[in-house]
Amino acid sequence: MPRRYRNEPIYTGAIGVGRLLFGMLGIKLRVAGKQNLPADGGAVIAITHFGYLEFAIVEWVMWLANRRRIRFMAKKGAFRGWPLGALMRNMKHIPVDREAGAGAYDEAVEALRRGELIGVFPEGTVSRSFEVQRLKAGAARLAQEAGVPLIPVAVWGAHRILTKNAKSPVPQRFGVPVYVAVGEPLRVAPDADVHDASDALRATLQKLTDELQDIYPVDGTGKWWQPARRGGTAPSVAEVEHEQRGSRRPGETES
Repeated sequence: MPRRYRNEPIYTGAIGVGRLLFGMLGIKLRVAGKQNLPADGGAVIAITHFGYLEFAIVEWVMWLANRRRIRFMAKKGAFRGWPLGALMRNMKHIPVDREAGAGAYDEAVEALRRGELIGVFPEGTVSRSFEVQRLKAGAARLAQEAGVPLIPVAVWGAHRILTKNAKSPVPQRFGVPVYVAVGEPLRVAPDADVHDASDALRATLQKLTDELQDIYPVDGTGKWWQPARRGGTAPSVAEVEHEQRGSRRPGETES
């Protein structure tokens, strides 16, 4: 029988506010693979990163499915100030200091072993191409060390509402279809190469994204929010990678 989780009024209240805002925006949510969301036990929830609303969308989906809460790993700066910083700390999200990330990593592993859900964006940054970028190995490494599954989750459509350099006029951000696909859990064996596991996770996330795009009810041809490979005007993967290489400091390499 699934464990009964202790009520957390502030987290529950934040979910309620989010649902209210999504209702005001008229978001048309569709979820596939809900049966793959864990009803109990620890898991790493690995999510595509095309915009700034995925964390709230996936929290909402998880809450609707089984009332569980996701603890997200987020930049340390998000925990500063009031009220956002206080909310983040109360909701037990995990601050990540990019200069010294070991502490956040250890905290996430312990939380996973206690049966918590840890949410991560393994791409690290928002994908301007709206294709799944190369992944950092952290998600696979967390799952491996804690002995928990990786749950791949693709979100498509939310970036039309809020993302980096969003170009939709405000009226077009209402009534947007947001599609979510939850893939089957992936296991990272103790002796597995985490980079191979990350490549497998990336392939799964892209496959889920492609499937959502195939059934998405709005034609993205010529639109800024559609990948170039599918007839949109978003920058191609090659263009984004070229920009990223050019923006690195001398001697800096990819992690």
